[in-house]
Amino acid sequence: MLLFLLTLVIALVFSSIGFKKYVWFISIGYGFSVAAIGVGLLIATGDQRTAVTTFACVLFIIYGLRLGGYLLFRELRSSSYNTKMKTEIKSGDDMSMVAKCAIWISAAILYACETSPITFRLANGGGIDALLVIGVIISVIGLVVETMADLQKNAAKKANPHRFVDTGLFSIVRCPNYFGEMLFWTGMFIGGITIYDGALQWIVALLGYLGIIYVMFGGARRLEIRQNRTYGDDPEYRRYVRTTPIMIPFVPLYSVEKYKWLVA
Repeated sequence: MLLFLLTLVIALVFSSIGFKKYVWFISIGYGFSVAAIGVGLLIATGDQRTAVTTFACVLFIIYGLRLGGYLLFRELRSSSYNTKMKTEIKSGDDMSMVAKCAIWISAAILYACETSPITFRLANGGGIDALLVIGVIISVIGLVVETMADLQKNAAKKANPHRFVDTGLFSIVRCPNYFGEMLFWTGMFIGGITIYDGALQWIVALLGYLGIIYVMFGGARRLEIRQNRTYGDDPEYRRYVRTTPIMIPFVPLYSVEKYKWLVA
């Protein structure tokens, strides 16, 4: 578990950016933590790596830098986003240091658990097998879907800032970026299935995987509530949400608003 503890320390260091603005624990700090874990695994493992596990670590770096960089750019350059978010997300100025530390530590544990399938494969000396290759391919698809969704949304919002997005991937699923993220981490979890050594490693990997799935559905609920408030009077929007799945293409789940336990 020493390699896992290393990833936890890395996550704690890079997610600590949230002490400047608490939401960064789970946004910018998330992206840069995953990227830094990828770098840390590359440095720490050396000859233990195969071509595929090396590529998986590189995927962590690409994923993390893309997400962290995008979120940082949006925070620093988008005045409209910051104005909107002031009414959507609490500033955290009145949050106690104990509460901030609890979020920080919990988030860092989640990031280390999410990346643990590859960490455990490296630590346990696992070679290349079919599930690892399949998992990495799924993760690549997820990263592509997530990136395309962000680009399509940005383009649509530039063309019509006041309309909801229902073109491109958004015509198939209402949260394609969240779907892409779930694909990415599903692939990573699958990539470690044949190498988990004992119940503890299974528990850690499952906590990371189920944790991020929960976070994605929680994010979808928060987005749905916000969009219903903004576009709820638009007949086209009401038709869109009745006919387009919210999270997974072709799976007839159209709303998660009523599931109040999704509080992420």
